[in-house]
Amino acid sequence: MKDKTILEDFKKTYPEKFPSPEAIFSRIHAGDRIFIGTGCGEPQYLVHELVDYVNKNPKAFFDAELIHIWTLGVAPYTDEKFQDNFRLDSFFVGDSTRGSVNRGAADYTPVFLSSVPDLFRSEMVPVDIALVQTSLPDKHGYLSLGISVDVVKSALKKSEIVVAQVNENMPRTHGDGFVHINDIDFVLPHDEPLLEYSVKAPNDIVQKIGKYVARIIEDGSTIQVGYGLIPDEVMHSLEEKEDLGVHTELLSDGIIELMRKGVITNQRKIHNPGKTIASFCMGSRDTYDFLDENPAVEFKRIDYTNNPLIISRHRMMTAINSAMEMDLTGQATAESLGGTFYSGTGGQADFMRGAVLSPGGKTILAFPSTALNGSVSRIVPVLQEGAGVTLTRGDVHYVVTEYGIAYLHGKNIRERAMDLIAIAHPRFRPWLIEAARKRSLIYKDQVFIPGERGMYPEDLETYRTTRKGLEIFLRPVKITDETILKDFFYDLSEDSMYMRFFSTRRDMPHKRLQEFVVVDWSRKMEILAVIKENERDRETIIGVGQYELIPDNYLAEVAIVVRDEYQGRGVGGELLSYLTYIARRDGLLGFTAETLVENKAIVGLFEKMGFQTEKRREEGVYEMKMLFRKFSEHGREEGL
Repeated sequence: MKDKTILEDFKKTYPEKFPSPEAIFSRIHAGDRIFIGTGCGEPQYLVHELVDYVNKNPKAFFDAELIHIWTLGVAPYTDEKFQDNFRLDSFFVGDSTRGSVNRGAADYTPVFLSSVPDLFRSEMVPVDIALVQTSLPDKHGYLSLGISVDVVKSALKKSEIVVAQVNENMPRTHGDGFVHINDIDFVLPHDEPLLEYSVKAPNDIVQKIGKYVARIIEDGSTIQVGYGLIPDEVMHSLEEKEDLGVHTELLSDGIIELMRKGVITNQRKIHNPGKTIASFCMGSRDTYDFLDENPAVEFKRIDYTNNPLIISRHRMMTAINSAMEMDLTGQATAESLGGTFYSGTGGQADFMRGAVLSPGGKTILAFPSTALNGSVSRIVPVLQEGAGVTLTRGDVHYVVTEYGIAYLHGKNIRERAMDLIAIAHPRFRPWLIEAARKRSLIYKDQVFIPGERGMYPEDLETYRTTRKGLEIFLRPVKITDETILKDFFYDLSEDSMYMRFFSTRRDMPHKRLQEFVVVDWSRKMEILAVIKENERDRETIIGVGQYELIPDNYLAEVAIVVRDEYQGRGVGGELLSYLTYIARRDGLLGFTAETLVENKAIVGLFEKMGFQTEKRREEGVYEMKMLFRKFSEHGREEGL
């Protein structure tokens, strides 16, 4: 129990600051603007007393404007019976105010949250009375705004009258949130539990998204996360990372849990090293207790936390947010569904743009591929009419759904559209392909295989080390690999192209490339060997291995080609070994191949694999039949 004797001493020293609620609210005049503290820091008791006062005195004042960012409370002031007394103007739309805003009974002001303090300072949005919630005072007369500093500090400074609900349950937090009792006009002591915010248990879709996002985030990154089920699961997926830092708008339970586990240390941060920086917190009582008098966490004004210039100073700043809908060019909305206001501009764009400017920074937009129980796609040809564009085409680096990762940065419209279609729900991919064709976003003759036959077999992704010690990533080809596969073929020497295709032809147009990247996995297998320095680097293909089934005899024709500078380093062997593993797993009996007699490297590779081989020479070409071996019950290999 915190010591309340200091508060009692102040009550004796400043009795005029402790009047009754009725005496305080009688000072409200018609047309006054009343600011209410944010989110979980909302002064519930003050709001209740204000509404109760109006209930008892319905003609006390009219047309007062209530201003806030977001309420988690019940928002009784939006009731129609108070329409003559109050009108809400919110900088963000939440569950309890969404209906009022969309039926025209309340207002929504779209604005970057980083700009709100300046609206107060310039008196473009004047504040006549501010209702805030604080901790108990210390012996020096300072109270803490606790878990809600954000725009509250700025509103408090410009308000004509400041009313503070002093609540022993509000933690004292470090940073910009201290307010001296001399700067508070009226105090209403009232202890009650703070509002808490929690998310439901994650499902398989959310867990997959979290794991994909974790692949992108590098050790030592400074992160920002939004609120909701997906950001929360992302935090759970980061438990194997090291030395993460935090500079964020919202502090959540997930961030605190990573601090407790030593994942978030803030030790590699250049700015505010050793400190988790946030503007407000929405979480559990356990999190609030962790924050109390904890110098490892500082709450700053939102015009500091959300300032893109300050955000951009952090090395490897990684902004992780979500969206409701994204079109095939990379525009996204996180605030409205068509003309229906759902949330708000908020701080998402502030962080995404700051991260884009950060040295080594990344922006990640993560969301499920569908909404409304799978009935609609979140990836769409165009945003709904009336939708607000929260993020432009230049704001987003990575897009993540449960079907994978699309990297958009630096990509043209055609590449973006194909990347996004590849991570849309399979049910909607044919529709998206057709819509993209009609809008000339992709090739008019773009081939696509719907259903399971065209589903990317992610389970076949694997890392290998060649016999010469080269680390490579083996993965199936993707429909989005056309550009890097074209680069691969054009980088091959004339000799390598001739050995692979028995032709001196050098061109590799779109129509020909589609034969490689559009795969019916029920009859064909194509594996790429790729390398990249880190997660940010574009993949470089160094080898391609493929086989295609020969109907009716359980064999497949196989072919392998390796980039010239990587030949002789074991890449071909790893590709053939992996293709053999997949083929045997799927019940094939062996391979066939045609190769030039002079291609001694590939002939030798086949022979070294230990196949039961038949070889026939005809006009400078070996026609090879290579059956797999199996082990007998005595451990000896037997030909099939």
